[in-house]
Amino acid sequence: MKSAVLVFPGSNCDRDLAVAIREVTGRDPAMVWHRDSELPVGTDFVAIPGGFSYGDYLRSGAMAARSPIMRAVGDAAARGVPVLGICNGFQVLTEAGLLPGALMRNAGLHFVCRPVALRVENSQSIFTNGYAAGEQITIPVAHHDGNYQADPETLDRLEGDGRVAFRYMGPVNGSARNIAGILNVSGNVLGMMPHPERALEAAHGNTEGRRLFEGLLDAVA
Repeated sequence: MKSAVLVFPGSNCDRDLAVAIREVTGRDPAMVWHRDSELPVGTDFVAIPGGFSYGDYLRSGAMAARSPIMRAVGDAAARGVPVLGICNGFQVLTEAGLLPGALMRNAGLHFVCRPVALRVENSQSIFTNGYAAGEQITIPVAHHDGNYQADPETLDRLEGDGRVAFRYMGPVNGSARNIAGILNVSGNVLGMMPHPERALEAAHGNTEGRRLFEGLLDAVA
C-alpha cells in the first residue's frame, strides 16, 4: 500500500502516524507538505494527523483545510481513495467539507487526554472491518476541540445510513450522541477524534488501534 501523511505547520502526530503505517504495511509513507499541490502518483491511502495546524489560531482545522494539498485530497477522495483524519485531521476534514458537522470546544472547556472506551458502531467499512459491530475497544484521546456537533437532520442521517463508525461509551467531550468518528457517504473517508496510532504496540498499553490499520491494508490490498 502506497500511503501519504500530510504535514501542516503545527502537526505533532505526523511521525507517530507514519511509524504506525510503516509498522503495519512495512513501507514508509510519503510525508507530504501542505503547500504541495499534488499527492504522490499512485497514492492508495491518505492520512491527516493530529496536532494543532496553524496553532488553531483561527478555528481548529480551518486554515489547514484551505491548504493547496487539500484540493488534491478532495479529488482523491472523490476517486475512492481512502482518507483518514485523526483528531486535528478530523477537524480539517469537516472544515474542508469532506465530512459534515463541526468540532467545537470540549464541554467544560478542558483539554481531555486519556484512554477512552469506544463502541464500534459500523464494522463494514474499509477502516473498521477488523472489528466486530458492537465491540468495545479502548483508544486514547488528546484534544481540546473534540465536541462533535451537527444539526438534528444530519445526525439522524448519519445514524440511519450507518455512518457513525465509533461512539464514546460515556461522556468525554460533549459530542452529540457521543459520536467519536464518522464516515462520508461513500465510506472511504473517516474522521475520528481518538488516536489509533497510539494504541498500536503492547508498550502503548493495548494494541486495539492496530486493527484499524491492518483492516485498511487488507481492504486496499
